[in-house]
Amino acid sequence: MARIVALDVGKKRTGIAVTDPQQVIASGLCVQSTLEVVNYLKRYLAANPVEKFVVGLPTTVHGEPSESMQYVVMLVKQLERTFPELPIEMHDERFTSHLAQQAILESGAKKKQRQDKGLVDMVSAVIILQSYLEMQAWNKTRR
Repeated sequence: MARIVALDVGKKRTGIAVTDPQQVIASGLCVQSTLEVVNYLKRYLAANPVEKFVVGLPTTVHGEPSESMQYVVMLVKQLERTFPELPIEMHDERFTSHLAQQAILESGAKKKQRQDKGLVDMVSAVIILQSYLEMQAWNKTRR
């Protein structure tokens, strides 16, 4: 089975998370400059089989697109051109940054680590991916 890669796209940085080959566990992979994400993914996919991308869908609490949607749209278009064989699924990312900050705080991270915005982005990508996996499992049980 191939991995699933999740992206938490921002103006400057993109957090990247990945599943294990059995698609059970979501783990943080890295943080990349948003401008370099596609190049990084080319290298990653050359060494690892990937089934699909899951991209965080930035919306407001009312479900409308947030201002960061423009960066997501640009990156998704690049992914579609570069990896036309891989599906891209959008997944709600509301509150993931807050949840990531809370998880980092609860992990006992030192103040300097808690202020690392890249760490927040990567943990947000993990939360997006874990939420996606849980939703997929729930949908399977409903069938």
